[in-house]
Amino acid sequence: MKCKFSLHPSSASLTFFMKRIVPIVFVLLLNACTAQVNLPSQAVGSAVECPKPIVVPVAVTTTEEEFYQRFDYHIRNILADSNTIKFQTLQYDFVFCRANKTWTVQPGTISSELLPPKNYAEFAKELIDPAYKNIQFQGKTYQYRVVIEPKFALGDNDVLERPNVAPENDKIIFELIIPDQKEPKRQTLYTLNDLQQQAVKRGFSNIGVQLGYPRITSTVIHVNRLWWSVGFEQGEGNTGIATIVSYDPQADTFTVIQPEELWSQQITDLAITGDGDRRTFWMGTNISGEGNPYIPANGLVAYRPDLQNPNSGSLTSYTVHNSPLVGAIPDKLRLEDDTLWVGTGNSICQVKWQAADHPESWSCWRFAAMAKLPLEMPLYSGLTNKTPAVTLFPSSNGEIEVLWWSPLDFQTRKGRYEVRYLQGFTVKLDRGARLEESRRLPPGKPPVYWPGFEWHWNGDRFVRGFDEVAQNMFGGGPTGIGSNPFEPNTPPNWNAIRGDLELLNLSPKTTSVRYYSGWVDENLLNPYLSVLPQKRPQTPQLNPLEAIDNQVRRSSY
Repeated sequence: MKCKFSLHPSSASLTFFMKRIVPIVFVLLLNACTAQVNLPSQAVGSAVECPKPIVVPVAVTTTEEEFYQRFDYHIRNILADSNTIKFQTLQYDFVFCRANKTWTVQPGTISSELLPPKNYAEFAKELIDPAYKNIQFQGKTYQYRVVIEPKFALGDNDVLERPNVAPENDKIIFELIIPDQKEPKRQTLYTLNDLQQQAVKRGFSNIGVQLGYPRITSTVIHVNRLWWSVGFEQGEGNTGIATIVSYDPQADTFTVIQPEELWSQQITDLAITGDGDRRTFWMGTNISGEGNPYIPANGLVAYRPDLQNPNSGSLTSYTVHNSPLVGAIPDKLRLEDDTLWVGTGNSICQVKWQAADHPESWSCWRFAAMAKLPLEMPLYSGLTNKTPAVTLFPSSNGEIEVLWWSPLDFQTRKGRYEVRYLQGFTVKLDRGARLEESRRLPPGKPPVYWPGFEWHWNGDRFVRGFDEVAQNMFGGGPTGIGSNPFEPNTPPNWNAIRGDLELLNLSPKTTSVRYYSGWVDENLLNPYLSVLPQKRPQTPQLNPLEAIDNQVRRSSY
């Protein structure tokens, strides 16, 4: 197998790498040097130590970035002290003050070690010979890394290559250098043969299946052991097996846990509660596809392995479809006593983990972009519409929520903001619904494919978080509700990308919805970031797709 990427700076492949490979690989390498230790909460500071509120504008993307990256709020790291908990994204810090339980948004302070590689040479170096990371445990230093064998090498014309070997010799290996030792202990996690067998076991073809580049996504010290979660590159045939590996210094032994229900999902982070037969592994999950590093999977997972077979056990998934979780992809976790903090690409939740099945045990805050209303603002019912549908004027607070931005012209990069509009507009689409049982769905999501498939039911309406908008690098970017077919180099006339949806009618051929958003010329607004408490419907209603699913199933018998 050969990876056809040239390292020469004038190569055409460099543009492909920087725009399409770097964002995906960055997700893979991001957490490699972070270590999580399950610590109790710190003493609470005083209110005067809380950060002062400031206005942090939503960044405008450059010509080298994809336009949807301005709404990339995925949590890359969590820092905590006695006064604050800081949830770090690439460009912003969302800071929680313990003293008065308030949030502020600050300019990003993420470590340079967590930034994406600047060029392909940096990426290639990490791929060929990944650096060891350090963790202090019981006063001693342990070094660890995960590698793929046979290793990548630079071939002719600066092309990365891996030789073809038998599936049982194509493997992922965890290496650990313990104190006072020079050579690493090596533990095989899985082979290509193992991966192919898992695919066939679940009804998939093993043709084209390859080992994805591995990475450590978290390091945890828990009950006198070291624990790591291992992720992998995913897309275009590359994949892996969800893996937790631990090392017991006293017994000098490794333990490998690969939950069968998560077999090809990426573990984004790991926290551990309890011990022995009461141990629970809390994991964030995610999958990736071609050109899209963020696709929702099983959400937040609580896994309690069977003592006789750690690869099977009790697994509970908390998703936007079956729980109060706000945000479809948990990126980072932090455990503090009886509280589990969950950072997603759309929100931060505080969960009393011992009672996570009860909605009242959850407190969540969502990220929101807000803007001051101008004195007069034309609102369009479609992205590319020429004539405004209504004109808005400042309300009592003079603010409006900004949901998204989409281009009107790919060359000039001029565009419009999608904003929340309480009165809403109605549209009928010439696309309807069908059952989609072959697709791997997050727990709680009805198997009904329809134009609003990427929205989820919140008990009142269909809503869509920032991390449910596919960060697709092909075909013109994320899709939404719209009646116009896609044309090359021409933005579709989307009615809504993130606006709430009210389902009016759904048949196999047509869909009618009221969407609660509209479009505004970008020069009229200057959005800034905020953190808002998430409110749940007081009397949640049944998801209307459930009734459609049941009706279709009854008619098929």
